[in-house]
Amino acid sequence: MSLDGIVARALVHELQEIAGARIAKIYQPTEHEIVLHIRGQGFGRKLLLSAHPSMPRLHYTEQPWANPQEPPMFCMLLRKHCEGGIVEAVRQLGAERIVEIDVRHRDELGDLSLKRLVLEIMGRHSNLVLLDPQTGIVHDSIRHVTPAISSYRVVLPGTRYVPPPAQDKLDPLEATAADAKLALETAAAGGSALPGALVEAFTGLSPLLAKEIVYRAGGSEEAVPAVFAALMAEAAAHRYAPSIVLDPSGRTQFHALTLTHVPGERREFVSMNECLEAYYTDKAERDLVRQRTVDLTRLLQNETVKNVKKLEKLRQTLNEAEGADKYRRLGELLTAHLYAMSKGDKQVEVTDYYEEDQPTIRVQLDPLLTPNENAQRYFRKYTKMKNSREVVTEQIDETEREIAYLESVLQGLDTATPADIEEIRAELMEQGYIRARGGRKGDRGKKKNDRPAILCYTSSEGVPIYVGKNNTQNDYVTNRLGQPSDTWLHTKDMPGSHVLIRAAEFGEQTLREAANLAAYYSKGKESSLVPVDYTKIRLVRKPSGAKPGYVIYDGQKTLFITPDEALVRTLPSVVKKA
Repeated sequence: MSLDGIVARALVHELQEIAGARIAKIYQPTEHEIVLHIRGQGFGRKLLLSAHPSMPRLHYTEQPWANPQEPPMFCMLLRKHCEGGIVEAVRQLGAERIVEIDVRHRDELGDLSLKRLVLEIMGRHSNLVLLDPQTGIVHDSIRHVTPAISSYRVVLPGTRYVPPPAQDKLDPLEATAADAKLALETAAAGGSALPGALVEAFTGLSPLLAKEIVYRAGGSEEAVPAVFAALMAEAAAHRYAPSIVLDPSGRTQFHALTLTHVPGERREFVSMNECLEAYYTDKAERDLVRQRTVDLTRLLQNETVKNVKKLEKLRQTLNEAEGADKYRRLGELLTAHLYAMSKGDKQVEVTDYYEEDQPTIRVQLDPLLTPNENAQRYFRKYTKMKNSREVVTEQIDETEREIAYLESVLQGLDTATPADIEEIRAELMEQGYIRARGGRKGDRGKKKNDRPAILCYTSSEGVPIYVGKNNTQNDYVTNRLGQPSDTWLHTKDMPGSHVLIRAAEFGEQTLREAANLAAYYSKGKESSLVPVDYTKIRLVRKPSGAKPGYVIYDGQKTLFITPDEALVRTLPSVVKKA
């Protein structure tokens, strides 16, 4: 991961400003994250401490985190020991990814006591521990480590805190060029590559930074020690240049030091905190949405698979029913040849008058039936298959609409923010896919929110563009928000957002920006040349009894748009009650 010991050093250096500040509030918005509201003289910040297994980190955050109605036990313990306390110190242990925050707080008796928060950034083994630094006893941790998990240490309430196992590596900030040279010589004897040799020899050096050192050295083993010493001198002097680089493959990398070896679009930041906030905000939000919608996604995927199988069987039945005319013809041929049959015959040869050459064909009979009853048997089979064809055709249409609806809800989950989840869940309850959760007595009579919050962009020409991100929002945007002269957009033949340009007059640039939003918030987000239909909203209508988000329209024109995420990010946006 990019958050190595050097990045942690840059963060801790910036966090020195909170020493002496007060922890006003403490929240635990998710299973792995704690948010500290810190207020000091002339500033107030929210500090995120995350022990997430794939995104552990700490940095200031401006992201709106939902505060759970019932705080978890670890959060309640932190409030007891740290809320209202003063941050005395923030430190990093050597070049390790371990950060300690000392908090002085008054206990129940009014006596001052010192507590320590230890954030261990170790990938899936990351943890956040609250302990008494004087006794070394653990009060609690965000993740318990039992003997079954680790044979080296136990992290449980009441146990003595044992730091993560030392790696027996050199501190790169104290090492010299000679140390780097010796490490490379040792690694060369073992056949290791240059970046790997640096990672194995020095604490806190990520593979990303090791590759940067080797790149700056031109791949020369002789030049690596000098480059290593120069870069570590920059880190030791806190001369950082935080940046995020988007490489041509779409992967993003960040670091506190300039990454010259990674090609692509570079975005620079004035602080490491801002850099991490920008890098993780979308990733963390998507992860939170995934956590809270696992049950909905599984339900929708299962329902989609079930309906796809149903559709296959219906189409097979329809193909069989397409042969209904054959039985009518056989019935008529038997009626014309009643004189050639008698009860007890198992088959009869008749002349097929429907063919030009009038061939003789053999027709199977039921020996228990009279000639007329055999003819009627074929007519009945024809009528049954003809009727079933009409019914099956209706069922196919209904099943296709059902699949399209399920795909539209899945698309809504793909673009959902945490605030959108309950709207989607309520929609699925209303449609009968999931049961209503047992709520408090007062909740049953609550009126459904009929004015959802809608994402509104402003085009480069100053025109508002509304984007519905789920079926509830789509219905509101299309059926209630739009005026007859407004323009409506939607991707052609694929699930996506209903987009509304709230203006009678606008330029080509606004139209293309709105079309880009429609393509971006659709199933075609990763595709190129996505077809986007646009028409006046007065030509858009919702059929009676149609499912949420379903409309039909005419008078449309089509643009072909390749979604541009960079353009979407440059457009000003706000979520507001429409």
